[in-house]
Parts: sequence; C-alpha cells; structure tokens
Amino acid sequence: MNWLVAPLLLTLLQTPAPQPQVFQYQFEEVKPSVHRWPGGDKSREVKAVQGDSAPSGDALRTGWWGRIVLGVPSRQARFEVLGSSEVKLAGGEPGVLLTVERGRIRCFFKALAGGQEERKIAVPGALLAVRGTSYEVVVDKAGRTTLTVFEGVVEVFAMGPHPSVPIPVKAGEVSTFSASEVAKAEPSRGQGYLNKAWSQGGRPDNLPAPGSRVPAVVGQGKPHPTGGPKK
Repeated sequence: MNWLVAPLLLTLLQTPAPQPQVFQYQFEEVKPSVHRWPGGDKSREVKAVQGDSAPSGDALRTGWWGRIVLGVPSRQARFEVLGSSEVKLAGGEPGVLLTVERGRIRCFFKALAGGQEERKIAVPGALLAVRGTSYEVVVDKAGRTTLTVFEGVVEVFAMGPHPSVPIPVKAGEVSTFSASEVAKAEPSRGQGYLNKAWSQGGRPDNLPAPGSRVPAVVGQGKPHPTGGPKK
C-alpha cells in the first residue's frame, strides 16, 4: 500500500459516523388516551401528560379519541398527532424530527433563521423535507401515505438503494405513495377551503378528509358533516 494513502485510510476509519441529533419535544396539548413509550420500549408504557416533555427516541400512541400537540422549539416545528396514530420522536436519519408509523399527523414549520438546518419527517418508504410550510400526512395500515400540502412546498425523497430526484409537492396539491409506489403531485380538491379554515383557527379534527367534497363557499362556523349548507 502507498505510504501516503495509509494515513488517510486510518483517519477515515477512526472518524466516527455522524449521530442523529437529540431534540426535546414539549407536550403542549394532550387529550385522553395518549401513551408514551420511553426509549420506544412498549413494556414501559406511561400516560402522556400535558406540560411534560420527552426526548428523541421515545414513541407515542394515540387512542381512538386521543390527540397530542408536540412542539419542537429548537426547530420551529409543531405537530398535531390525531387519533389512532403511532409515531416515533426523531429517527435514524439526521434532521428527522418525527417518524410516522401510522395515523394522521398535521405538521407546521416556521422559517428558521439562516435556513440551514434540515427538518424532515419520515414515512414508510420516503423522507419529507421542508423549509417553512404546513401540511398533513395520513399513513394507512398498509403503509401507504397521503400527503396534502396547505402552505409552502414539501419535497418527497424516496428511500431505497438507488437515489432518486425529489418530487416537489406544492400548496394546493396532494400526493399518494408508498415504498413501492412513486410519488406524484396532483391538484387537491377543496384546498382553498382547508387553507381558510386553518387561518380562521379551525380544528384539525373538524376538517374534512383529504379528497372529500367540501362546500364551494365557506361561511361562519363549522362545516356541515355532509359537506352541505346548514339547515
């Protein structure tokens, strides 16, 4: 071996691999039936309590009526985890703040000063990267993800042995994909309604599901359950 190459190889071997960052998550709001697994260990399950905090590596499960709002102040991020969902705080990839195993999650990101820090969400088969935006992800039991973007742009990076070009999904668009299904951005019906509802302080659990029919004109108050006008 060349005597000039040997020291370089030794240095590379001794350089530790980059470790995922550790974030702190604040439990801003908690509805009943939300459980936390410290370190991801289901045998140590405890109830989540409003005002508590948890570190990266913990996992959360919400019951049918459960709901929890997570704040990550250091990354200007906020997540609403709705009922029947399961998430892990952070993930193995650098910059991942939340790993969604299943369920429905609303994500809000404010712009970071300098904009240099990566902020990602992991879903089955893909990473979602953002700058300053808000969007929703729904992961079904089969591991299929539906992404609906309210504001900004979300880039979908397919995970696998071969790198691929990220797919941008813009505000007003929706994309459905999985580990074996390529993401594709399409117009989202009712997006203007959803954006207006968010700006007026609408609750996530009062809004219609992605792709459902919504009224063309939005009045005051909550939407009718059938999507039609109130009687």
